Amino acid sequence: MAAPAGHLRPGRYLAFFALIVVALYALVFFTGSGKPTPKLGIDLQGGTRVTLSARNPDGGDPPRESLEQARSIIERRVNGIGVSGTEVVLDGSNVVITVPGEQGDQAKTLGKTAKLGFRKVVTSQPVTPVQQPTAPPASGTPSSAPPSSPGVSAPPSSPANGGGGAAGAPQQQPGADSDEQTKKEIENARNLRQNPDLLSTDQAKQAAAAEKAFAALNCDPKVSDPLVGNDLTDKPLVACGDKNTMKYLLEPEFLPGTEISDASSGYDTQNSQWVVNLNFKGEGSRIWGDFTSKNVQKQAAFVLDTQVVSAPTIQSAILGGQTQITGRFSQTEAKDLADVLKYGSLPLSFESSDATTVSATLGLASLQAGLIAGGLGLLIVFIYCLFYYRLLGVLTILSLALSFSLVYAVLVLLGRWIGYTLDLAGVAGLIIAIGITADSFVIYFERLKDEIREGRTFRSAVPRGWSRAQRTILASDAVSFLAAAILYWLAVGEVKGFAFTLGMSTVLDLVVVYLVTHPLVSMVSRSKSKFLSNPKNLGLGAVQQVGSERKVARPAAGRPNVKEA
Repeated sequence: MAAPAGHLRPGRYLAFFALIVVALYALVFFTGSGKPTPKLGIDLQGGTRVTLSARNPDGGDPPRESLEQARSIIERRVNGIGVSGTEVVLDGSNVVITVPGEQGDQAKTLGKTAKLGFRKVVTSQPVTPVQQPTAPPASGTPSSAPPSSPGVSAPPSSPANGGGGAAGAPQQQPGADSDEQTKKEIENARNLRQNPDLLSTDQAKQAAAAEKAFAALNCDPKVSDPLVGNDLTDKPLVACGDKNTMKYLLEPEFLPGTEISDASSGYDTQNSQWVVNLNFKGEGSRIWGDFTSKNVQKQAAFVLDTQVVSAPTIQSAILGGQTQITGRFSQTEAKDLADVLKYGSLPLSFESSDATTVSATLGLASLQAGLIAGGLGLLIVFIYCLFYYRLLGVLTILSLALSFSLVYAVLVLLGRWIGYTLDLAGVAGLIIAIGITADSFVIYFERLKDEIREGRTFRSAVPRGWSRAQRTILASDAVSFLAAAILYWLAVGEVKGFAFTLGMSTVLDLVVVYLVTHPLVSMVSRSKSKFLSNPKNLGLGAVQQVGSERKVARPAAGRPNVKEA
């Protein structure tokens, strides 16, 4: 039971609350480099949200450990492209990338960077364009001549053997416009690209399998894209080059991309060309050294999601793990290849299932709508409190204002410390929390009325009413917090923001009720001011009159209420 009003020291409670507020806003204004405002989601400030859907080659559900590893790697990739304020989170079996502002175009390409591995090139051939004798070739159509291969060696590198060629126009087999025919082509290509007979010791069988696989793989994106994720590391593979100008027959993977420790691009002033510098981990360095020693002047393909991003020729044995890839790279091409190699191999393959861009104007309109909704909610609560509780309603308004000051500071700090972003769902949680906070005050004040109806004075009703009210307030807030916690645990996406702000506001409601509302009511009850002690000014006039009537009608202690004959 709470201590009597005379034993309560409201000043200490209020001073402690003031200390909390000062400490929070000192952190807001004097720590961190950001603005003293909450971090906003893309639906409030504009930006891009990209959803990557994970896929297993066997069609099963991806393991949680693999999803978390993929999320971590994609997060490093996002940070590596220099986009600030990004967020990478798991949403079921999806990875959701959120990029605020107008810097989201690069994030849309991350769905193309997934599983990386190294394979030996058995043979290669250029993509043969489909002949169309009835129509002249379009101007600017690139030649079908194969581009020469870039080189790979230990630094300093030898001169490059050649460079990349222009991308060929994707070709389409007759009948590909038919959905049924396209499905058959995809299924045939899927089976042939990983056919073990591609590397059969039977030369006739191998030649027949390779011929079928090469024919099925015309590097048409309509046929190639659905094969992403079908890269079985223990089987040979037929794959397109990074610019769809070459086809490759590849041996099973001999080195996974996870063995790469670092990669960077740079300019070789001696040979006047852009190069990619690659370093391997300990075991990867040993495997790479053995392979390059046995395969000098042969090609090694860097395969990313069944796509050959580079197939350099090995110039010499590379035993130290430090490798330099040369070729006719542009600066952008060298950086892109280095990024693919640097940020690791994903344990799963992904496809971009959704990409949403919200303009800054629309985000600002959403923020204004949320603020208007919150302001209207507060205004309605204020009017009700003033009309029904009068001076006690003023205390309610003051408590709500102080509660908002706590919530605002905490949102700013959480945005800096853990990257929490406030979105529309979170704003909805804050608006609903207004009602939860006001409900605590209503419970307290109604308990005070119950005590006064029993004939007690306002001063004596405060400790008794608080003793009864706090149990109800604790139970009510516990239920609200438990619901928010369960919702946060089970929900995904934006619903988590709603649950988080709802739960946080519920906790801060208890802080305000215990450290502000109850001490202020106690101070008013002990005030000697006639204005504050007038029950009518406190909205207690009617209940005090009822209490006085009950007190008069109540029999004196020890005297039976017996009528005389």
